[in-house]
Amino acid sequence: MTKLKRIFIYVFLSASAIVSIFPFLWMITSSTNRSIDVTKGKLLPGKYLLENLDKAFNDVDILPALLNSAKISILTTLLAMLIASLAGYGFEIFKSKAKDVVFSILLISMMIPFAALMVPLYRMFGTISQTVPFLGIDTISSVILPTVTTAFLIFFFRQSTKMFPKDMLEAGRIDGLNELGVFFRIYVPTMKTSYAAAAIITFMSSWNNYLWPLVVLQSPEKRTIPLLISSLGSSYAPDYGVIMTVILIATLPTAIVFFLMQKHFVAGMTGSVK
Repeated sequence: MTKLKRIFIYVFLSASAIVSIFPFLWMITSSTNRSIDVTKGKLLPGKYLLENLDKAFNDVDILPALLNSAKISILTTLLAMLIASLAGYGFEIFKSKAKDVVFSILLISMMIPFAALMVPLYRMFGTISQTVPFLGIDTISSVILPTVTTAFLIFFFRQSTKMFPKDMLEAGRIDGLNELGVFFRIYVPTMKTSYAAAAIITFMSSWNNYLWPLVVLQSPEKRTIPLLISSLGSSYAPDYGVIMTVILIATLPTAIVFFLMQKHFVAGMTGSVK
């Protein structure tokens, strides 16, 4: 590699890193400044972080929104891991022509945008509200159920199962385990890297979900953190310092989850089975 080529690569990578990191650094800096400083484009840290935090937790009341988002994201992730992994395991382990047809239909459903499904989903949950109120409109269940698993997750687990050593399944069956026993006692512990990767994707997607909660959640006390941030930004005189502080707080859970599980995430996405 020539010296000129090496210099070009380092310059390109440095520029890419700056473009990627700058929005996050600007968010952190803006959370320490007043609204007027943010609108002026001030890039240096200020001394108003504690004041913005006080407004976020007292005036804006961010805590209920954080708890709502945490509850929805954790429940969605747990249910999605169970249902999607069971489906992916079944599609791969049990062979039949009908199963392949169903899986093909499932993959085709990935091409349908969620916006096209919102009206039928809303009408369905509106009907459910009349008979089973705790599953209907303006409930946490109405946010979780449509997103509890996706065709992508099922496809992901099926592809991961292709690399699972089938001899372990046969050994478990010979030892007297039924199919659920084989799944929970052999498959789940062995596929922990795939579960970690899927859990990170699902948690982040659920935490940042905006469109469907906006449609189905109608009570202010049930709104999630993206809805709270949206309402702050659409106010008559938005306080950008507080908004950036709320965004910074909202970013921390997903960042913590990713950094704690990043090794498993990389292993799971590359198809490792340990």
